[in-house]
Amino acid sequence: MTIYTCENTFEAMMTCIYDAWASKEGHQNIRLKAEPVGDMELFCEYRPIQTDTEKAKKVVRSIQKKLSFSAYIMIYRCAMSEHPDKLDRIYRFLLLGFAYPDKITDMLQHPYVSAVFELSRSVMNEAHIFREIVRFQALPDGVLVAHIEPKSNILTLLYPAFDDRMPSENWLIIDDTRSIAAIHSADQETYLTTLSTDELQRLKHTEDMTDPFIDMWKSFFHHIEIAERKNPSCQRTHLPIWYRKHATEFLD
Repeated sequence: MTIYTCENTFEAMMTCIYDAWASKEGHQNIRLKAEPVGDMELFCEYRPIQTDTEKAKKVVRSIQKKLSFSAYIMIYRCAMSEHPDKLDRIYRFLLLGFAYPDKITDMLQHPYVSAVFELSRSVMNEAHIFREIVRFQALPDGVLVAHIEPKSNILTLLYPAFDDRMPSENWLIIDDTRSIAAIHSADQETYLTTLSTDELQRLKHTEDMTDPFIDMWKSFFHHIEIAERKNPSCQRTHLPIWYRKHATEFLD
């Protein structure tokens, strides 16, 4: 068994799929894994793959043209999860997809399709919740900063909603877990960047700064509460505790 490995980025994963497919070793004789690999298995050859932009683009074009844009979106969301088998699931999905290009997104009864659909839906649901729970804090210079710690790498799925909501504001959404940030300058396009350790530590201190709107929001949140209908268990069902780490209304 040959196990192809690559960095945990979408471009690297598409490159890994390209090289694994082109190896002609037989699809049943190969597996794909995104790093970190974890414990290595006996009797397996590990073959690391370097990211190649051109190869990645070819795979993306093939998916969009031969399958559908819906299939591509499903694959992209799946790739943003942190499931250890996500890359191999995508590869098996494509094996079936190129055999049945017109039906692949509807074949939910097939294990290859249902496995990708499951991860895609999980990532989509997480991004949806974070669209509602992201809380910005105003810095003295007027820049708005928000921190999140999602389980999946949802930043690329999250920030377009705020492009529409706040196109003329200067803001940042920072994924503290992955040290990446979406940076938006007023009336310009948003871009992603990787933060150094020092940059991330400095930006984390923004949550300690005073913002009068935070106190106003907390006051509003607590005053609209109906004490007789307070139900923490039901609340945790709709908004699990791990989502609330940076939500101002839940912070002391």
